[in-house]
Amino acid sequence: MTGLNKGLRKIEVALKWDPSPTGEPPHDLDIVAGTYRAADPYGEPAYLVHFDSRSPDGTINLNRDSRTGQGLGVDESMTLELERLSSEYSRVVVGIVIQRSSGRKAFGDVPNTSVRILNGYTELIKSDFTGVSEATAATVAVFTRDDSGEWGMQSAFRGFDTDPEDFGRLMGQDYS
Repeated sequence: MTGLNKGLRKIEVALKWDPSPTGEPPHDLDIVAGTYRAADPYGEPAYLVHFDSRSPDGTINLNRDSRTGQGLGVDESMTLELERLSSEYSRVVVGIVIQRSSGRKAFGDVPNTSVRILNGYTELIKSDFTGVSEATAATVAVFTRDDSGEWGMQSAFRGFDTDPEDFGRLMGQDYS
């Protein structure tokens, strides 16, 4: 036993937004998680988890995927089982990206957008994207494993004006 601190274990990312007005193209937002190897924590992601995918080992799963924002409550949900993630990985970056099938939309163009990150019943982050309202994608949190193997989190709201493909490459870079 390394101490009484268990660190972060099982995380839920919940995203919601309002649907487009009738007759307009739908708003389609996606949760994206990039996993990075301990040997290269700021390089290319080892893999990305996003719509229609899950991690190869089943530790990161997109549980709910909406393409319209219609419905009650959470529109998209992702679970990260950090305690099960191989020690080969030391960093996971979570972000949100807006699909561009109907042209460029920024977070400020999508009404009532919000993200919550929970560790069990404890809310770690809650945001309405106000600080990145002109962006089309944003990182929201970075999870890192320390030398003892425990996971911690940093809020990491950073906006990007990019498409989903480029966001997958850019989201984990070192911007300090």
